[in-house]
Amino acid sequence: MADQIPLYPVRSAAAAAHRKRAAYYSAAGPGSGAEWPSSRYQLEDESAHLDEMPLMMSEEGFENDESDYHTLPRARTARRRRGLERFVCGGWKLLCTSCCDWLVNICQRKRELKARTVWLGCPEKCEEKHPRNSIKNQKYNIFTFIPGVLYEQFKFFLNLYFLVVSCSQFVPALKIGYLYTYWAPLGFVLAVTIMREAIDEFRRFQRDKEVNSQLYSKLTVRGKVQVKSSDIQVGDLIIVEKNQRIPSDMVFLRTSEKAGSCFIRTDQLDGETDWKLKVAVSCTQRLPALGDLFSISAYVYAQKPQLDIHSFEGTFTREDSEPPIHESLSIENTLWANTIVASGTVIGVVIYTGKETRSVMNTSNPKNKVGLLDLELNQLTKALFVALVALSVVMVTLQGFVGPWYRSLFRFLLLFSYIIPISLRVNLDMGKAAYGWMIMKDESIPGTVVRTSTIPEELGRLVYLLTDKTGTLTQNEMVFKRLHLGTVSYGADTMDEIQGHLRNPCPQMQSQAGGNNASSTPPRKAQSSAPKVRKSVSSRVHEAVKAIALCHNVSPVYESRAGVGGEAEYAEADQDFSDGNRTYQAASPDEVALVRWTESVGLTLVSRDLGSMQLRTPSGQIQTYCILQMFPFTSDSKRMGVIVRDESTAEITFYMKGADVAMSSIVQYNDWLEEEIWMLTGDKLETATCIAKSSHLVSRTQDIHIFRPVTNRGEAHLELNAFRRKHDCALVISGDSLEVCLKYYEHELAELACQCPAVVCCRCSPTQKARIAKLLQHHTGKRTCAVGDGGNDVSMIQAADCGIGIEGKEGRQASLAADFSVTQFRHIGRLLMVHGRSSYKRSAALGQFVMHRGLIISTMQAVFSSVFYFASVPLYQGFLMVGYATIYTMFPVFSLVLDQDVKPETAMLYPELYKDLTKGRSLSFKTFLVWVLISIYQGGILMYGALLLFESEFVHVLAISFTALILTELLMVALTIRTWHWLMAVAEVLSLGCYVASLAFLNEYFDVAFITTVTFVWKVSAITMVSCLPLYVLKYLKRKLSPPSYTKLTS
Repeated sequence: MADQIPLYPVRSAAAAAHRKRAAYYSAAGPGSGAEWPSSRYQLEDESAHLDEMPLMMSEEGFENDESDYHTLPRARTARRRRGLERFVCGGWKLLCTSCCDWLVNICQRKRELKARTVWLGCPEKCEEKHPRNSIKNQKYNIFTFIPGVLYEQFKFFLNLYFLVVSCSQFVPALKIGYLYTYWAPLGFVLAVTIMREAIDEFRRFQRDKEVNSQLYSKLTVRGKVQVKSSDIQVGDLIIVEKNQRIPSDMVFLRTSEKAGSCFIRTDQLDGETDWKLKVAVSCTQRLPALGDLFSISAYVYAQKPQLDIHSFEGTFTREDSEPPIHESLSIENTLWANTIVASGTVIGVVIYTGKETRSVMNTSNPKNKVGLLDLELNQLTKALFVALVALSVVMVTLQGFVGPWYRSLFRFLLLFSYIIPISLRVNLDMGKAAYGWMIMKDESIPGTVVRTSTIPEELGRLVYLLTDKTGTLTQNEMVFKRLHLGTVSYGADTMDEIQGHLRNPCPQMQSQAGGNNASSTPPRKAQSSAPKVRKSVSSRVHEAVKAIALCHNVSPVYESRAGVGGEAEYAEADQDFSDGNRTYQAASPDEVALVRWTESVGLTLVSRDLGSMQLRTPSGQIQTYCILQMFPFTSDSKRMGVIVRDESTAEITFYMKGADVAMSSIVQYNDWLEEEIWMLTGDKLETATCIAKSSHLVSRTQDIHIFRPVTNRGEAHLELNAFRRKHDCALVISGDSLEVCLKYYEHELAELACQCPAVVCCRCSPTQKARIAKLLQHHTGKRTCAVGDGGNDVSMIQAADCGIGIEGKEGRQASLAADFSVTQFRHIGRLLMVHGRSSYKRSAALGQFVMHRGLIISTMQAVFSSVFYFASVPLYQGFLMVGYATIYTMFPVFSLVLDQDVKPETAMLYPELYKDLTKGRSLSFKTFLVWVLISIYQGGILMYGALLLFESEFVHVLAISFTALILTELLMVALTIRTWHWLMAVAEVLSLGCYVASLAFLNEYFDVAFITTVTFVWKVSAITMVSCLPLYVLKYLKRKLSPPSYTKLTS
């Protein structure tokens, strides 16, 4: 098949394929550049032809492996519309979309984002008007609330149908019953919905007001003034204290830390709990006092606002110096909004506010989520409406179109309107509230909160689970557990031995100071030829602990005794340098764990700045080391290092640590290796892979395909084809490569990824997370669930069909924005397997039974009208209809929300039971058709039986048929129940008792003397038995011949 696909490359297929493979599969190793000098240019040159070379999407494309471009374009051709269908459907959609976009653009024109020049402390010099620095998460305002809520309700056919039927009762010629029988249920649903939305909207307003009202110190010519967060403007100089939220995007000008740098926590922005080191602009940091910021003429040139939270381009210029000072600005000079200052006090100039900040631009607007069950019921309602119209037309046709037939048609439509019972919406909404209450009262998952009560059934229909890693799958708590030194290993129970070695001085180490130190490079070349002396265990322990205590980016921080104010922030006299007041700050929690461990064994880091570190030994001696050079950790190098000089001995040592893949190529096994101290740590990609395995997201024996970094369309094309050859393997891809693939091969990537048992995406931005959730929804049509615990997960949580937030170290922002909030990730299993499964199955049974309740009485009405010359006269009127839908049958029907097919323990033990729900068999057109046939059978038996058995008075027909109808409904509930609850029995007895008691007061409808006779009893019993007994027999035979899967587990 591959031979039949046309190719368009300029060069021959075989040669081109040879060159492409060389460019792609040859790593940048020795000789690769000389061997393939033009491979890169050939790849870029041929990327122009990728439009004619579709990505391979099937196995047939590999039959002839001459070229990576011999592919079958199944993914794209399957989505192409051709001919008249494409012209009509596509043209109409394009026209509607264009008109809507035009109207939106006219009503709300978006301001073009531009680069800007920001003068320090001079907001009035801004050339353009910038948005207010206020946070607004509300969906409505005071004018749009009622119209917006009503639109969200009546855009669904089910609710719109109820509204039209209720309004029709204001027309005298169409009036069938009392107004309250129609408007009471509809009004109840609307009142509950409006009240729920109003409460949610008020809570959002309160949260926004709390954030916008936070006070900050603004630096002015006259000194400090307090200003609300919402009143901050571009150009303001804002002072942010330690542990305070940064209110807007700023350029870092000055800090109280002597080093001119500080740490910030970015967990609410990017989801990473490791602290980021930020560096102040050197020109402003060197100024003697804070007030000098107004004595200089300086400005910041900033790029236009954008989504990328990991990059920034700008310049700082001071004009009043000779020559003018220019400093380039990068991401390390910025302080993004919603991050937290972790050390010291910072002063920054505001460059972006409000909706132009990085955090707001990476947050999507919340959408009104609708459950799949509600959509399916809405479709069934449309089918019932078609049947309603057809039945009414048939009745009018059989009537002969006499007189004002159109009036008769509308009256028949209203008579049969119970086919779509108005109580359906009420029962479902009450059921959702009950499910939410059960979830929050479950002692097995304490602290769980249901924030969106409209979609509990979604928990039982999920196919794709998107979860954050840090803080969600992992708690991100690092503990140093073991140290290996050659053949010696120290664990938790032998750490006291290390403490003993450190307390004793090590003469051997002192005599051999120089070339033989662990993890050190000989400071003088002459010493490399000295005879090697085997180190003692004590010496090796000393060097190992010292290497761990020096090779890091950790800074000890001491809290001030009495706050920070004015220039006192630079004074050290107010600081307490005791051990109890010391905390460690670093960009990675594992580095903090290492330094805490060295402190626990006796070697303590007591001070650090940009140029030196000080260690305190167990004897109390202070050792000072001068930092000569730092080599920071990067994802490319996968290692970090530091060169230090011991001030007491002038010894220069190079320490290095890194991931195993990086260190194995640097350190070879030889005599020098035996004296080397190095540790293993992972970068972002390897960490994600390890966590995927340890959490059993990927099995230990399963293959993992790590998607190679791609930067352009050609590389993405080749890498996707290479991945297509893999079978049953997990995919690991970085955010940068993901962005390229989503740009050029969105649907192809989705099709390949959906075939994988697991996909791991690392270094994803908040926007990418949300985009992946939407891509899965659009590509597969399946339900997605997003789990996260940080502010960077909010967009993904809101984009998914079901969002679950975890209250963790990264704050409560994700849990507040989620539909469901849990305290631990392991609670999600019970939330889905038990509550999600039960909610879906119960709502499916409840919805179909309520429709059965309406269908059976509509069938009786049709039989009654047919017998009496197709008269459009109601069979039951007034309180009978109200009682039928409420006190006579409501409690037993609603008790179905307590039903369960298996015990919670069984549901947790067999996840296969949950997987069956994704097929939607509990509520489908097949099950719906079965209920329709049951309703027609029972309605016909009840009505024809009553007409057949009554003797003289027509009122006896009403008494017999209505009583048999109530008994049939109660028995059908009992037939449907799988596990009895004591409240179910109470509901059955209570409803029957209410009906029997009310017979004495229904003189208007029944003959009281007749209903107390034996004749009435046996006729009702006979009709009820004929309507229900065959169904009991069929259910018994079905359970014996074709039992459901859950019965095999419970037996």
